[in-house]
Amino acid sequence: MFTRSLLDAPRRLVDVQVLSPLAVMPELHKRGIGSALVRHGLGVLAERAVPLVFLEGDPGYYSRFGFAPGGGLGFRKPSLRIPDGAFQVIRFPEHEPWMTGTLVCAEPFWRHDAVGLRAPNA
Repeated sequence: MFTRSLLDAPRRLVDVQVLSPLAVMPELHKRGIGSALVRHGLGVLAERAVPLVFLEGDPGYYSRFGFAPGGGLGFRKPSLRIPDGAFQVIRFPEHEPWMTGTLVCAEPFWRHDAVGLRAPNA
């Protein structure tokens, strides 16, 4: 699922997308379904002139689609609970150099406490 969110950039708020969640039923793993879903979704968003897509996930998996760590590209994660390597972004042709700043996740992510990792109960 891709969810509309915002980038709090110096010039103005920018509409961006967040890829989350991505799930394939366990009995269907290792068949390329997840990869096909990601590739198709990114293709649709590129055609719709979306400048950026963010996610929180495994760099070993998502780098194959062109995602890169966001921190080194001028983006700030919306929560300190997101591991640095997991905060990733892909830039599309509509991205402009001034589009940097802090990702502001959509409200449902916060309502369901789905941003970053929580420490297990002690």
